[in-house]
Amino acid sequence: MTLPPSPRHSQDRQSQAISFPLPPLYKQSSLGGHNITIGLDPDILTIGGATISWHGLLMALAIIAGVGFSIYISRNGDLSPETVYTPVLWALVGGMLGARATHVIDNFDHYSENLGEIFLLWEGGLGWYGGLIGGALAAAICARIKHLPLAKLLDFAAPGVLVGLSVGRIGCLLNGDSHGIATDLPWAITYTNTPFAPNDIAGHPSPVYEIIWNILVVGVLLRLRSIFKQDGELFLYMIALYSFGRFFISWTRDETEVLGALHQAHLISIILFATAVSSAIYIRIKGKSEQEKSISSG
Repeated sequence: MTLPPSPRHSQDRQSQAISFPLPPLYKQSSLGGHNITIGLDPDILTIGGATISWHGLLMALAIIAGVGFSIYISRNGDLSPETVYTPVLWALVGGMLGARATHVIDNFDHYSENLGEIFLLWEGGLGWYGGLIGGALAAAICARIKHLPLAKLLDFAAPGVLVGLSVGRIGCLLNGDSHGIATDLPWAITYTNTPFAPNDIAGHPSPVYEIIWNILVVGVLLRLRSIFKQDGELFLYMIALYSFGRFFISWTRDETEVLGALHQAHLISIILFATAVSSAIYIRIKGKSEQEKSISSG
């Protein structure tokens, strides 16, 4: 679970244009080892009453990178860029709503007493799995209304989803809102200037683990996408591979246990992995069956 955002105008820190860490980047940790220090102010600058944060900036760049990457690698595919613009917009809105809803539910004790903070998306606090489910549902509704091929749309989006998530995780790394549990590993991260993570305590760089895993999954999908013959397979295997990695990465995250030692993300990972694998197997078998019928009837 990420720590709920603190009020922006706290008395213990002042807004700065760009506050890079003054202490050495690599220093002695509270656990006795050495680690990497991040002392950036979560806010980049304030113009009038509007504040630009690292989280907001990287979130915008993530959307651009994800959509742009999917359009680039699918330029010779069945779907034209003009066809996907509308469902992409639907998916972005649905994804934002789902991502925020997941985070608010996960931190309901805080938000039930601070209802106004629910709408402060730019301060951090988005649940990836909620964004995935919300975006997919919104795309499905759009495809239904516009009579578009949903499975092809999901395959189109699959690699870009992970590219966008990886860019967004850079914002989480700088912001500290996806911080890891304490560790004395040499690549541990210590935050010194953020309200979103425990300061001066070395922890796992969980966003970095996820970025590395996402890049590997994108590479595998692009390498093997020619073997996915059925519409929807690419998306389903993206979900399966991501969920598999996220299950293990979540052990390094500082999140609330909801069932024994399992976090919310563990449970969702298990459900999505099982659903994606079984669905992929089903559509592969169904596709082969239909192909055999077509050959026999021809």
